[in-house]
Parts: sequence; C-alpha cells; structure tokens
Amino acid sequence: MDSRVSELFGGCCRPGGGPAVGGTLKVRGAGGSSGCGGPKGKKKNGRNRGGKANNPPYLPPEAEDGNIEYKLKLVNPSQYRFEHLVTQMKWRLQEGRGEAVYQIGVEDNGLLVGLAEEEMRASLKTLHRMAEKVGADITVLREREVDYDSDTPRKITEVLVRKVPDNQQFLDLRVAVLGNVDSGKSTLLGVLTQGELDNGRGRARLNLFRHLHEIQSGRTSSISFEILGFNSKGEVVNYSDSRTAEEICESSSKMITFIDLAGHHKYLHTTIFGLTSYCPDCALLLVSANTGIAGTTREHLGLALALKVPFFIVVSKVDLCAKTTVERTVRQLERVLKQPGCHKVPMLVTSEDDAVTAAQQFAQSPNVTPIFTLSSVSGESLDLLKVFLNILPPLTNSKEQEELMQQLTEFQVDEIYTVPEVGTVVGGTLSSGICREGDQLVVGPTDDGCFLELRVCSIQRNRSACRVLRAGQAATLALGDFDRALLRKGMVMVSPEMNPTICSVFEAEIVLLFHATTFRRGFQVTVHVGNVRQTAVVEKIHAKDKLRTGEKAVVRFRFLKHPEYLKVGAKLLFREGVTKGIGHVTDVQAISAGEAQANMGF
Repeated sequence: MDSRVSELFGGCCRPGGGPAVGGTLKVRGAGGSSGCGGPKGKKKNGRNRGGKANNPPYLPPEAEDGNIEYKLKLVNPSQYRFEHLVTQMKWRLQEGRGEAVYQIGVEDNGLLVGLAEEEMRASLKTLHRMAEKVGADITVLREREVDYDSDTPRKITEVLVRKVPDNQQFLDLRVAVLGNVDSGKSTLLGVLTQGELDNGRGRARLNLFRHLHEIQSGRTSSISFEILGFNSKGEVVNYSDSRTAEEICESSSKMITFIDLAGHHKYLHTTIFGLTSYCPDCALLLVSANTGIAGTTREHLGLALALKVPFFIVVSKVDLCAKTTVERTVRQLERVLKQPGCHKVPMLVTSEDDAVTAAQQFAQSPNVTPIFTLSSVSGESLDLLKVFLNILPPLTNSKEQEELMQQLTEFQVDEIYTVPEVGTVVGGTLSSGICREGDQLVVGPTDDGCFLELRVCSIQRNRSACRVLRAGQAATLALGDFDRALLRKGMVMVSPEMNPTICSVFEAEIVLLFHATTFRRGFQVTVHVGNVRQTAVVEKIHAKDKLRTGEKAVVRFRFLKHPEYLKVGAKLLFREGVTKGIGHVTDVQAISAGEAQANMGF
C-alpha cells in the first residue's frame, strides 16, 4: 500500500488546478480488447491509412481458467463434439459462478478471424443448443466487423451465457455505496431498485430509510441493504412490478446487493464498519456534478484505496448542470485518480459498448476505474449503469470460494435483531465453510472470553428463505430463544471443532496515513478489523519511539473493554479524530477464558 494515499485523508491534495495529464481513457467498440476495446497494450487496431490490414488484431490468448471462452466457429458439430462443448461450457459457467462469456470468431491464440453471416448464425444456433443443455440462456452483448485481409465482411460476436436460477444459487455481488452527504446515493439506489425516476425532491429514497430522523433530514445515518436482480436474459428484476423480495430472488440469476452507507462525516465510523465488516466485492463512489469532490468524498476514496476495495465512480445530478460543469467535475476526478496515491486509469463510459468493455476491464485490472455521468431525475445514461452491473463478472474465482467452503464454518455477526414470533436473529457474512439449518455452532467471545452453544433454526438470504449458506454469502440466521443480551456486534459463530482463539493483545504492521503531531505509546484509537470495532491503546511501537504521517512500524495494541477473535493477516484500520492508519495483523497473543476474566477491568 502506497503511503502517499495518506494525502487523501489529510487533505493535502488540492482538488483543483492544471489540466488532466493524458486525458480520460475512452473506450470505443473498434478498439480491440477482451471486450473489443480498452487500455491493454497487447491489442492493435490492425489498420493503416489505406484501410487494409497492417497487423491482424488480437485479444490476449485464451486462459484455461476463468469464464471467458474463445471459439472460432460452432457449425454443425458431431454428437461427440457437441457433448465435449457442453462439458466445456459447464466448466466456464462454474468458473464464473453461473456466468460465462463466449467470443465467437476468435482463435485460441486471440486472433480475431471473424465469421461470415451464415457461419455466425449457425454458430449462435449451436451455442443456444449448448446453453439449453446446461440450463442457461444466451444474450448477444455486441458484434464487431473484422474486415482485414478479406473482401467479404466478417464479424466476431460476444455472447453472455448465464444459468437459469435454481435453488437460490444465484450469483450475488455486494456493492458498497460511498460519497458525500447530499450527493444522491439513496436516491440513485431508490431509482435502480424501485424502477421509478425521482421527482427531484427525493421521493425515490423514502423507501430506503430505516429511521424517522433519516426521513426528516433526508440523510442516511445507518447501513441499509437494497437488491437489484438480473434474470438469465439480462433483464432487470426489481420492485417495479410490485414484486416482493422473495419473487426478485426467485426470478434472478444475478443479484446486486447495494450496501447504502452514510455520507455525513458524523457517521464516518458507520461507513468504515460497513466497508470492513460486510466485505463488499466493489464500491460505487457517487460524486455530485454540481459540487465535485467535496466533503467526505476524498476521505471515502481514501478508505476504498486503503482497504483495496475496487471502485467505480458515478457522477450524479447532471440534469442540474451545464455540460461544461459536468466536464469540469470529470476532469477533477481524473486528476485525483491519476495522483501517485491512487494510480488509477479513468475510463469514461458514454455508450453501451463502453459499458460492456468497462465491466470486463474492471474485473481484469484493479487500476481501471469506470466513470458514469447520469441523472436520477431525467434518467440520462441510467441504462449504461444497468448494463455495467449486468455484465460485471464476479471478482473472485471459483477456486477461492471452493477452498473457503472446505474450511470450518465461521460467520461474522454484524447485526442483531429481535423478531416477533421468530426470536433472536443475527445478520452478517459467512467467512468460511457451509452453514445449514439445524447446525450446532458456538458464538463468542463474550465479555469474559467464553463461547456459548446455539442452534441455527432458519436462514434467509435477501429476505427469502434459504436452506444452505456458502462461504462469501451474506444472510440472516434465526437463533430461536437464544438470549439477545448475550450477543454483540463483532462476535463470530464458528464450528465447535474450530477451538477458536481469543486475544486482548495483538500486533500489527501499520502505515500512519495521517496524524496531526506524533503517534506515541499510550495513544488510544478505535480499531476496525473485519466486524470487530473496539477502542485499543498503543502499548509499544517496535524499533521506534514515535511515528509521523506516512511512516511504517510494527505496533502492539491492547483492547480496552473485552477480548476479540482475530486472525493473523486480517486487514486493520484505526482512527481517532483526524488520525487514521491502516495495516494488517501480524501476531495474536491468544488467551484462555480464565485469563480474559482476570484481565477484565484493566
């Protein structure tokens, strides 16, 4: 992690000044990339001034892993060949967790050969038969002519293959929504999930608020979750047809779960908790076109960079501004993204073809940052964001998920409720393993360092019943008559066989992002590690007496209230006023329940 990201926290970077170096990376359909356009240096456009080929255009060679498959043509395959192709499609769908992208007219080495119209039609017909065999649908994303070294027009076609949902095993992506207060975060989510444009006075956001004071002030102060579905054909599934959450889940092959976070600086601790605890796959940073990078925007950007959460940017309220104002805001974002602390490549999305390319490049390169300009009132360019979310592939591969599923069960407790006629309910994310109805788990640590036995009575994902929960999925678990007073945020529910360790003292390698003076022994900070949020005191700074902004060190912390469950290697973020730092846990001093009781009150 580049320590220069501290500039985003300390306010050292000025939002204005100077033209953007190099301009925005603007992707066009004729560009030649994994999505037929983009910033990869390996691709060539293959044309000279005379219009004839100089060098043939290439994509990167086909990878054995991943969900992208190249096929030159699929014309009338034999039965044996057809069965082989179906098996291959099953593999690609498994790699993409239910999604695959086929490039028709492309050789395995990436050469864009193209097919004549009749051959392409026959290939798509075969692809449709293959998809039916595995229970999937196909959607043509885009076509492109490749006319080098040929007198007849030839084209390549990019096709999305997506499984029809069964047994609620849809692809689920979590998107954290960041941005300054009044930038339009809740309004945008209301428009996406409700299917109706805003009236310009915030009507679309009313269904998202959880508290009366949020409705009265129009400002989010808590974490809320909203869902947007896409079916196997890529069509939007939301509440516009009076659907319930259960119907949306049943009809969707892909689900986007938006985590609406607070924008006001007063609720920054809630925003940090949402980013560290709910493990979002990526983040949406909303910037108002008429105010630009203001308030907490820069700080939220710094949090995403510090926690290494990939993000894309949406410039909202373009209906309120002149075109020159919107362009000025985009240039301002470009300058910030290209600073050494960010080192991102901005990609302005202005067409549907750009949106498809942006989704693919965003998943392949952590440095690519798509930028959308839209309005929640007029609906301008709103469809481009929907296309992006529909095409966006999973950012983790299937092997990583399988490895996590083979481990023992570990569920992070992020929320605690009491539901009438149900009892105590906890919400959170399954970090590893598999959780089923009726499983016997232990939850802790309690204030005295113990773990208590409990039983999972029922499971819900996205407000609909679910029998099996897999690693990486978020859900709520009903615990029956288990005493809610014994639970708190930051606990974990684990398999009894795990024999979980707890600690009051731990060490972490940190980078001090910003501090007004010097960071010394005895300083108290609020530490965020996953779903853990607690005040800790600095006991020792190894090899140094003090730290200044941008310096690194190994620091020993001690929790002040009660022991916690931590794992070596976990990401850490701490804060206190303007002081902020990041790092990872390097050592945990495990203690027993008896030692935890003896340490209480220190």
